[in-house]
Amino acid sequence: MRTCVDNLIALPHIDGPRIRNEVEFLASRLDMLRQKRQISNEAYLDAGAIQGAFSMIGNLVEMGVPQREIFAELKQQLSRACKLETKHPGLNTAIEDGRVS
Repeated sequence: MRTCVDNLIALPHIDGPRIRNEVEFLASRLDMLRQKRQISNEAYLDAGAIQGAFSMIGNLVEMGVPQREIFAELKQQLSRACKLETKHPGLNTAIEDGRVS
């Protein structure tokens, strides 16, 4: 999850479609990992909180909230993602292994 947030924070501007694509990627990847029992239900639910936050951030972007506020929200998610990786080691790698370059 940290890589997802890092990738968004590295962008000079966040737009709605970019964050919506990330939400869709996370949703499908987390579901697949849970179904294949590569992550626990607890990890799935914990990661879902960040996925939900991304959806909320996408709504903020589409409402025209200033980018500085969008980046502040993303930085909060970065902190959550770091804690999540500590709690569920390997989650970030499992998610990112499904990313098509």
